Amino acid sequence: MVEFNEDGSIKWSEDLLARKKEEPFICVLKAINEIPFSVGKKLLIDVLQGNEENKTIKKSKLTKLISFGVLSYSNEEIYEVIDTLERDGFVACKNDRYWKIICLTRKGKEELRSPGFYRKEKQTYEETLISEEDQLMFKNFDFFLNMFNDEQKKSIVSQKKVILCVAGAGSGKTTVLTKRIEFLLKFRAVDPRKVLAITFTRKARKEMQDRLSALGYSNVNVETFNSFSEKILRRNNDLVYGKVVRMMSYSDKIKILNAALESLNLSPRGAIEAYFKVPQLRSKSDEELYRIFLNDCYFIVDYFKSKGREMYDFSVDAKDVMSAKMMYGICKFIDEKMRSVGLRNHMDQIVDTIEFFESNKDKIPEFDYVLVDEYQDVNDLQIKFIDLVCREHLFCVGDPRQAIFGWRGANISYIMDFKAKYPEAEIINLRKNYRSSKGIVDLSNETIRAMSLPDLEAVVEKDSKVKLVNFKSEDVEFEFVLQSIIAASIPKEEIFVLARTNKQLKDLSSLMMQRGIPHVLKGDDMKKVIDASKGEVTLATVHAIKGLEANIVFVIGCTSLNFPCKATEHPVVDMIKVDEYDKEDEERRLFYVALSRAKEALYLSYSGKRHSSYITTNMKKMLGFVDPKAEKSWYQNRDLKDFVG
Repeated sequence: MVEFNEDGSIKWSEDLLARKKEEPFICVLKAINEIPFSVGKKLLIDVLQGNEENKTIKKSKLTKLISFGVLSYSNEEIYEVIDTLERDGFVACKNDRYWKIICLTRKGKEELRSPGFYRKEKQTYEETLISEEDQLMFKNFDFFLNMFNDEQKKSIVSQKKVILCVAGAGSGKTTVLTKRIEFLLKFRAVDPRKVLAITFTRKARKEMQDRLSALGYSNVNVETFNSFSEKILRRNNDLVYGKVVRMMSYSDKIKILNAALESLNLSPRGAIEAYFKVPQLRSKSDEELYRIFLNDCYFIVDYFKSKGREMYDFSVDAKDVMSAKMMYGICKFIDEKMRSVGLRNHMDQIVDTIEFFESNKDKIPEFDYVLVDEYQDVNDLQIKFIDLVCREHLFCVGDPRQAIFGWRGANISYIMDFKAKYPEAEIINLRKNYRSSKGIVDLSNETIRAMSLPDLEAVVEKDSKVKLVNFKSEDVEFEFVLQSIIAASIPKEEIFVLARTNKQLKDLSSLMMQRGIPHVLKGDDMKKVIDASKGEVTLATVHAIKGLEANIVFVIGCTSLNFPCKATEHPVVDMIKVDEYDKEDEERRLFYVALSRAKEALYLSYSGKRHSSYITTNMKKMLGFVDPKAEKSWYQNRDLKDFVG
């Protein structure tokens, strides 16, 4: 029972004090439920902040509500919580007779009855302990390990059967992974043919192969999940398929999609207009729209294959029914056509290999040691694959801070819950950052404080240039970036300009072409990822730049619309309800990835009134935030060479 003081304010019991410490998402839901009439955002925020001056609050005696004053958040931060709840389907904003009101959805009411979505246990990692036995080992192998720090040394020589190396940004994970393989081969007499190292990209695979070859070990099995699977399928084609089946090419994809459209009496343009919303149709060329549409169709096919679910379990809103029916017809045709003409794609490689291994255990290659890179990005199928090929010794390296591919099936829980699956595993934290100067490392740590992971420590002692600047318009923001690049005295290939969406980059790219600034554009949907040549600035989406670094990094468009991103260029993501990951947390990690690319200088910029809620008050102090009111004089009078050069 709620008790009140003589002045009418709530007398906070221990139970009520505990409620005041609840997740802000739950607090907002409870406030909406508790207020006895329809409520708009402004009144809701005043209730949550405890604004006793609000006339409606006084008149309706809302100060007596348990939810009154439970959040010491700014307006901006509460707006962000409400936006997140709306995006995740827990509240809906509806037009009442005179104003917009916020209502709980059925999903929101269920969350109140049994909180689960926002009330997650946070995984924590203890600091790595270096024992006397470890120190003795390090001493005995000093000739081999002297260039490494203690945590790296332990990762290289640990004799535990199962190891997870949590390797933060710039901590030298690839070097450690390669050095561990060298240690096993050179000092543990492991047969190189019995070692399997799995990477995620062809580029990472080649880099590791080159490093090992330079050490004289060219016969170690270094593979991606797909390259390994393709070798198995080719070697056992008749047993797997009973007929000739080959990898699908990009031209095969186009031919089959066009055949699918023809079978449904649809033109490419007609399908595109039925699929995309009007803003997307206006902002992109026909070629771009067709490429996204093609990729989305095959994404759906792969999504259901990976889940082992029947084609196609769409769950759509009424307004999307016609589009969903069209996509069902197209994707069903693609799936059946691929099977009939003997084609497989990247998803089939892994699915078919797993099914083959499960039915033919004697055909599984035997490896004594399996090492997996980028473990934060593994999905359900890849875990099945690892379980099948790994007999005894497993070494995984990854960084949960950089898990940003949940939207395409990656599952961060495998790295966060590693100990649950492998209770005897050793967890080693690589915390020293050799990439970025201290101010950038400290700022990046602050971005993901809620993950309860150990802070990274900067090794580079240089002063950092970190700034958050606000501009009255995107045009002025872009001009700042252009002038800064022109003024920079460092090689242009040491400059990144990062954005959340392709559109911002395309607009900036057009301006750079007009100014004659050499650059390369990397986007989420581009067929080829092109490396910057000497003298070229890199413009990239954050997803496309993961794993790379530059001396100077600009992160543009740091608004509440972009971080977290409110829109998607892929309607299919909403259509098939790909919501098995926490989008809010992933968007925050994506912001972390953007910041942690910078080595010496980092500039976050935005236009308008609201910057991203990921930029906290504490971060603004660290960034030397420029007050928007002083923006004009700051921009006109500041010598840009003070910041870049």
